[in-house]
Amino acid sequence: MDKIKDIVWRSPEGEVVACYEKNKVMQENLAEIGQICRDALEDAVLMGCDEQQFREVLADLVATLASPYPAGK
Repeated sequence: MDKIKDIVWRSPEGEVVACYEKNKVMQENLAEIGQICRDALEDAVLMGCDEQQFREVLADLVATLASPYPAGK
């Protein structure tokens, strides 16, 4: 996931999040999420599940995540 390092994080107002530590945490979080997703995909395929269905379920999971914070925070 080398693309993670190229992401420019922005605030809800469009301002660049320039804090090194914040960007480092975001990179680490995405790398961890990516590894967990790869492991789960591998498990699904090894157990005979349809790969495309797994990807759709995962995309739906991400699309329906609710933030515990009010919008704009």
